[in-house]
Amino acid sequence: MSDSMPPFPSEEIACQPKDPLDHEVCLCFHVSIRKMQNFIQREQPTRASQLSQCLDAGTGCRWCVPFLCKMHRQWESGEAIELPVSPEEYAQRRAAYKRAGVKNDPLVEPPPIAVSP
Repeated sequence: MSDSMPPFPSEEIACQPKDPLDHEVCLCFHVSIRKMQNFIQREQPTRASQLSQCLDAGTGCRWCVPFLCKMHRQWESGEAIELPVSPEEYAQRRAAYKRAGVKNDPLVEPPPIAVSP
C-alpha cells in the first residue's frame, strides 16, 4: 500500500445517505423513506398494514410498525411522508428497543384499533 493513498473515510461517514429520503425507515430490511413513498404513490394502500408489502417493511423486529402507520396517516392526510427524528436518533432508539425489548416508542402514537360496527 502506498503512503500517497488517502485514508479511507470512516464507515459512519461513508454510509450516511446525503438525501433525507434515502434514510431507512425499516432498518431490518433496509427500506428507505424514498422506497416507501414510491410504494405508497404506486400502490395507494388503503390500510397501513399493506406497507409490509414494500420489501417486507415492518416484519422483522417490528419496531418500525408505529412509524409506518404514521407514514400511512401522513399520506392519507396529504402531508409529507417523513420521520419525526434524525436518522441517528432513529437508529439509537431502535438499538435500545432491541436491547430492552420495549414495544412502544413514546414518539409515535400507537396505531388506531379498528372497531367493528
